[in-house]
Amino acid sequence: MSALTLISETKMFNGRQARYRHFSRSTQCDMTFAVYLPPQALQGYRVPVLYWLSGLTCTDENFSQKAGAQRFAAQWGIALVMPDTSPRSDDVADAEGYDLGQGAGFYVNATETPWAAHYRMYDYIVEELPALIEAEFPVTGQRSIFGHSMGGHGALQIALKKPERYAAVSAFAPIVNPSATPWGQKAFAAYLGSDRSAWARYDSTELVQTATRTLPILIDQGDADSFYPAELQPETFVRAARARGFNVQFNMRPGYDHSYFFIASFIETHIEFHAQALGL
Repeated sequence: MSALTLISETKMFNGRQARYRHFSRSTQCDMTFAVYLPPQALQGYRVPVLYWLSGLTCTDENFSQKAGAQRFAAQWGIALVMPDTSPRSDDVADAEGYDLGQGAGFYVNATETPWAAHYRMYDYIVEELPALIEAEFPVTGQRSIFGHSMGGHGALQIALKKPERYAAVSAFAPIVNPSATPWGQKAFAAYLGSDRSAWARYDSTELVQTATRTLPILIDQGDADSFYPAELQPETFVRAARARGFNVQFNMRPGYDHSYFFIASFIETHIEFHAQALGL
């Protein structure tokens, strides 16, 4: 298990907000993540973990500083884990623009040059990071997962492929059909090549159609989101999921955009949703 280096920590709602750095065997570079431990975890109890996956251009700090999630995590006794959105260093491949390269890992295991050397975010999020969290912090093996935009895509496709690992999944304005929308097509072509069967393995709308095990799903979308519906097509996924027997709660939020103001407005609902799925 790689050693953790503490970057910063502060008291928050009687719990502890901290940032760490460690060398990742998945991405073959240093990775940074944030973790919020609620007061219950500091009082000798082990608590379940809710993983947050952020969107394009974000780091681990955007959600921890803007969403206001810690207040509700403290109330329910849930740890929050907030990883970065990609590998980052001078040696890690990058690209011009915000939607490919560093800050835009898309939570896949890249197979194409030059990305394959470091861009293995799927393995990092699904296997390596949880093993590290469960070894180093006072948490149980219970997990749930949620995210925003590119992170909503990550959370949905990960939960659909590994439903036994998560109590529930939720998303704010997720990219649900990346094989059919510009952001996803650009990223998948670069990271995974031209074989669309490889794309389908990370496309939630494709994955849900062959799912054999269901789990609770919550999706919020703002109707004033400038990326809706060109990049974000949640209704497509919702129809496919409900046809397969999934219990999907879908809310179209009038007047809300793609920002963290939107996320902060409904974060309490999402954390309560996960708390109930975790049996709290």
